[in-house]
Amino acid sequence: MVEKVSLQVWEIIEKARNEKTKKGKIETLQQHECWALKDLLKGTYDDIVRWNLPPGTPPYEPNKEESTPSSLHKHHKKFKHFVKGLAGDKLPGVRREKIFIDMLEAIHHKDAELIINMKDKENIGGGITKKLVQEAFPNLIQK
Repeated sequence: MVEKVSLQVWEIIEKARNEKTKKGKIETLQQHECWALKDLLKGTYDDIVRWNLPPGTPPYEPNKEESTPSSLHKHHKKFKHFVKGLAGDKLPGVRREKIFIDMLEAIHHKDAELIINMKDKENIGGGITKKLVQEAFPNLIQK
């Protein structure tokens, strides 16, 4: 059963990381299934997704936890501007990077860290591997 969105994406990831078993991690991800989570997992682990942004952490001001004006649940739709071969290819690099930085500054700082790691194709950690994601969401990532 798919739960309504009530947790931020970073909270879902943290909850799954804290699970002791593989089954627990998979169940947690599935319980909190939402497009923002799935886009993060796909962007991190699917080799077909190639990011059109420079590597590393951009110069941005991380949002303070108590003042987060928005969430990744709203901003994940902007990913299309950052993936090679999609809408963002037509944007000048500086404009694309500005949209990326604005998004990072608008969301929770832990979500921003996940997005930067996703862009750099860094493993999420805590046992949340590509193989585990493929088991949790079989049709999400290309083999």
